Amino acid sequence: MIYPPPLNLVQFSFLAISEQYLSILTQTPIRLINYRFRYRSPPPFREIDDLSTAIESSPILFPCHFRAVFVNFDPNSYTADQLSISVQAHMAKFAAKNSPACGTCASNVTVSVTLDSNSNCISNGNNVDWKCGALNEFKFAEKHEDGLLDEDFASLLDNNSGAKVYTVVAVKTEQEEVRAVVGKYRHAWIMGRIFEEEAIEKIAEIFVNVFMNGGKEEGLIHGEFMPLGADGRIVLSFNLLNADPHNWIYDWDFQEIDENLLSPVIDALKPLADVSVESQVLYHTPKSSFSFWDDRLDSYIFSTKDLPFFVNSNEWHLDTSVAAGGLSKILQFVVYVPSAKECPLQLQLPNGEISTTNGFISPMWGGIVVWNPSACLTDSKIKHPLRYKISSEDSRKLFEVFMGQLRQLFGLKSDGLFVGASGTSILLASERGFSEWELDVLSRQHSCFNLLQCGTTLGSLSRLVQSLPRMIIMDDIGKQVKYSLEAARLTLSNALLGIYDASAESSRQARLLAEDAFYHPSMMSVSYYSFEHCFAVYSPFFLPVSLHVLLAVLREWKRYKQESKKYYAWKAK
Repeated sequence: MIYPPPLNLVQFSFLAISEQYLSILTQTPIRLINYRFRYRSPPPFREIDDLSTAIESSPILFPCHFRAVFVNFDPNSYTADQLSISVQAHMAKFAAKNSPACGTCASNVTVSVTLDSNSNCISNGNNVDWKCGALNEFKFAEKHEDGLLDEDFASLLDNNSGAKVYTVVAVKTEQEEVRAVVGKYRHAWIMGRIFEEEAIEKIAEIFVNVFMNGGKEEGLIHGEFMPLGADGRIVLSFNLLNADPHNWIYDWDFQEIDENLLSPVIDALKPLADVSVESQVLYHTPKSSFSFWDDRLDSYIFSTKDLPFFVNSNEWHLDTSVAAGGLSKILQFVVYVPSAKECPLQLQLPNGEISTTNGFISPMWGGIVVWNPSACLTDSKIKHPLRYKISSEDSRKLFEVFMGQLRQLFGLKSDGLFVGASGTSILLASERGFSEWELDVLSRQHSCFNLLQCGTTLGSLSRLVQSLPRMIIMDDIGKQVKYSLEAARLTLSNALLGIYDASAESSRQARLLAEDAFYHPSMMSVSYYSFEHCFAVYSPFFLPVSLHVLLAVLREWKRYKQESKKYYAWKAK
């Protein structure tokens, strides 16, 4: 009998595996793995890395154009160029006191100076047009309302080119008192018996600490400095709480408040956020803290130490909004009507004085105002509670308090005063709640913060995808990353051009797309899909097959040894 040359072990093993085993090995798990690798659309890693590196290495510096106008000053004391250099030097000193903050102007500034003496004007090369002698007929000796004067300066400084120019007009008069006022547009004025050195310092401080940093004492932004969601949406929830409806029941006409008071605020914040409003009236909502009676003040008192315990989360069912789902943010504004047992209820400050607003804020949560009704002064022992409606006058006062609280939540001042090294400046309030220069500050800071978050999120997504080769990358994710990068580039372009509101809108879109791509449902399951989980899922499919394969290999190994002996014996003969 002639024996053929022996097959090697691998050939024997594959011949021994039956078609049944091969069909088991090619079932769904392997096809699923091949499917996942087949549908992988990796994001542009290099572009993401370049964007993240550019944002982290050099924060956005917006261009800021400043204009200083000196009226009735001696033109022989300083030239316009000398005044410009001196103002910039003082600005550098004020800027050095604050740590560099994201979204400021820093060194990317221009300062133009105009000396207006009677009908003669002297300007430096960077000057933006100024109507020479425009204030000649102005009667400085008379007192003028700040609001009317603000409108006069707005018409006088109207810039048809559309460029955002921040102007401070220093007017030297015979009045002893030096008064500085910052208007609700993009200008301020200083009037009084003031000399050049004092005017230069005051102008530089207004430029840096007010127009650039928003009137804050610090130039730092810690973490989430604005109460906005990652998607740029914010819900303002207004709640009227009746602590004990057995005493009295109060309601309000919130539609009137929304139409007359809230609409201008929402329009002003459109570049920053998509704002929606809701309201509700709740009953049986007692507070968690305790109050005590003060004979001297003739009222019940709760102090600032009681504020952490004031909100009763068990009884105050405030989180009922369906509009604040996902990445959106909700801010609660509460009007608390105390019961007859503790009315009137007053908030005592740490210095012993009574709060003028009778309210307080909780950062990133909202604000609360305790409103004492006029029924406190009457007999509270009423068998049948009476229904009241908060008057329009009281509603307006409450809204003014809420507006101040909202400004504080956005990091702005609410007292209308800026106290600086060169003196105190008055900050005029706007009917929209935010002045134009304040919206510019928020837009710059919001753009920079959103761009940083966008770069961080896209960088994390890039590292995650590269570390998990088996992760599904759908086409939708690739498109979201692509559009996010385009929006980020548009933000940088608008920032370089000084278009603050457009930069804020595009940065919000860039961050939203980056967040949507990172938290895409098809990626979340694989993100937490460890190797141990993979082994536990697929081992029931492969362990039975592998056992049969090992037995077949052993069997074929024995057969191979036997056939080899026969072959070598035949070959020896």
